[in-house]
Amino acid sequence: MTDGPARRVAAQLDRRGLAAPGRLLADAHRPLAPLLTDLGAAFGPIIGAALGRHADDPRALLDDPHGLDRLIEQLDRRAHGGTRAEPG
Repeated sequence: MTDGPARRVAAQLDRRGLAAPGRLLADAHRPLAPLLTDLGAAFGPIIGAALGRHADDPRALLDDPHGLDRLIEQLDRRAHGGTRAEPG
């Protein structure tokens, strides 16, 4: 998997001012990544119905065993002078 979904989710969190809490939650749930992958598969259709096209990136992160790690990397990159979302 590429970093695309992680980058897009990080950008959305950053744009909403939720990058720090998102980073904290992703890091705290890292040990649960295998369980989250299973939950993503089980609840994927529900997530898709609820979020529509916006469900693809979170679902891709849950399906990837390293998805949370990629999300954390992207959030760290943004926090340390990487690409930042434009205020808006």
